[in-house]
Amino acid sequence: MDLTAIVFYLFSIVTVGAAAIMVFSKNIVHSAFALMFSLAGIAVLYVLLYADFIAATQLLVYVGGILILILFGLMLTEQAVTQKFKAVTVNMLPASLLAAVTTVLLVYAYATTSWQMVMPEERSETVYDLGILLMSDYILPFIIAGVLLLIAIVGAILMSTRLTAIKNEEQ
Repeated sequence: MDLTAIVFYLFSIVTVGAAAIMVFSKNIVHSAFALMFSLAGIAVLYVLLYADFIAATQLLVYVGGILILILFGLMLTEQAVTQKFKAVTVNMLPASLLAAVTTVLLVYAYATTSWQMVMPEERSETVYDLGILLMSDYILPFIIAGVLLLIAIVGAILMSTRLTAIKNEEQ
């Protein structure tokens, strides 16, 4: 077993373990930190797939931006520490059946696939190629995605200020 396989299996276990802790933890702060380890493990798996740009984006956007924003929101909210969150089990039987069917399908796909390592013959500049594509052929979807993200941010700010105003009126 070579070093790449060892790193793959190690970070696969870390990623799946952290995801399980995130889902099953009763403490929301522990879940957020487990999400960080899960996202970082996914970034390492992207590196092993020679997807360096996606790995860097995963670290910068998800771990460095969104997750830190979630953690700041949790830490600055006084209810995150004092309030006990309860996990409600609704539709446990259909969810278990769906999980079992998905597991069987994944195991079947894994068992019937012929696995071989394909090394890239020529590594191109991923960021350069992506930039050329985004700024030529896909400029309109890129602009639309940016506008939608801007609208989502403005909507989140409006919703949070309205909720703050409503809470202040109740007190």
